[in-house]
Amino acid sequence: QVQLVESGGGSVQAGDSLSLSCAASGDTLTSYAMAWFRQTPGKERDFVALIHWRQGATHYADSVKGRFTISRDSAKNTGFLQMNNLQSEDAGIYYCAASAETSGTSPRFYRYWGQGTHVTISA
Repeated sequence: QVQLVESGGGSVQAGDSLSLSCAASGDTLTSYAMAWFRQTPGKERDFVALIHWRQGATHYADSVKGRFTISRDSAKNTGFLQMNNLQSEDAGIYYCAASAETSGTSPRFYRYWGQGTHVTISA
């Protein structure tokens, strides 16, 4: 059983940066994929980025390419999402997710989820 805890959300202005963290416990993530999703009220969770832990291979939603960077620190068993040049459409609750069996851009591929961290962006 893997537990994920996000941190780093907050309120910023458009154009600012934020760095989110996702600390994992219960298992080492060497064979896992970790992803970040964003959810806004009344909508499903949208894919943001994912990383294959062992290889470090990454994949991004088109809307965040060039602005967001997903990374991991294996020694800390922690994933990160660096978000630069934030825009109003980036606001929402950010969830990290992990799975050892599957990976992809749909939430259904991920077995473990954090509690979410809020990102608010003002103009």
